[in-house]
Amino acid sequence: MRILLVKTTSLGDVIHNLPVASDIRRVFPQAEIDWVVEEGFAELPRLHPAVRRVIPVAVRRWRKALLAPATWREIGNYRHSVRHPASADFYAAVIDTQGLLKSALIAAQARGKRFGFSAAVAREPLAARFYDHCFAIPRNLHAVVRNRQLAAAALGYALDDLPLDYGIAAPPLQADWLRSKVNEGDYAVLLTATSRADKEWPEDDWLALGKALNDAGLACVLPGGSASERSRASRLAASLGHAVAAPALNLTDLAGLLAGARVVIGVDTGLVHLAAALGRPTLALYSASDPALTGVLGTAAHVNLGGFGTPPGVAETMAAALQLVG
Repeated sequence: MRILLVKTTSLGDVIHNLPVASDIRRVFPQAEIDWVVEEGFAELPRLHPAVRRVIPVAVRRWRKALLAPATWREIGNYRHSVRHPASADFYAAVIDTQGLLKSALIAAQARGKRFGFSAAVAREPLAARFYDHCFAIPRNLHAVVRNRQLAAAALGYALDDLPLDYGIAAPPLQADWLRSKVNEGDYAVLLTATSRADKEWPEDDWLALGKALNDAGLACVLPGGSASERSRASRLAASLGHAVAAPALNLTDLAGLLAGARVVIGVDTGLVHLAAALGRPTLALYSASDPALTGVLGTAAHVNLGGFGTPPGVAETMAAALQLVG
């Protein structure tokens, strides 16, 4: 039984789809699961032991060079990888939990029955035209729950007795830059960077929070993706008594960093969901989106603060963070 999952972007969305692979493996232990994902996020599904094959696509890059022969060669290679000349149903199910036109077109290249959200609930209604079977999974559910319900409906199983399981474990982080300054397990990761300015949290509040964590005996580690984000991380780390600005890291190394933290605190960014998926005590700060739909979801040690237009204050955040530290 071969199943193809289509969830290409973004980082948080890919993480929200990991429990689907766990559910399928529990219900169908012999299932072979492949996953189509944007090339920049391919490291994440590879961390899940139930995923047999990760198939990268490069839609973001292809769009910039749509007329280039190399682009069409890569698209052709993708089509070849998800089709099988000897079988009309190479995949028993192709499940698109993205609900976008681009993901539906990607799913349409695969050989097998295609499943997705109905036009009434898909993020882009036109996507539903490319599915063989559609399901009206309510839009007011958390993204993780919607993904799991869609896959369960497509494959005909119940979620009632299936625990929420992201299914991933990070390899140990090999980082001399960290071990030379921080004792193992005695650090908090502060995720200060996000994709939009309205999702950020004030630097003065980060400094107050960092100093409270220092007083609790924890060093602060501040990653950053872009050069400007790492510059801000360095600036904040320099103002704290016990802090380290992380160098540029790939997703696998970031997962290792998060997995070793005593607590992870971050704004609305994919990495805060990765921390929750790895089972770390996680505090997510929201100011421009609704955590009921896309907040961190896991155990009691995963806490969301704030909401759309109501960012959490520093005192509330400090109290929640210190409670998670214990």
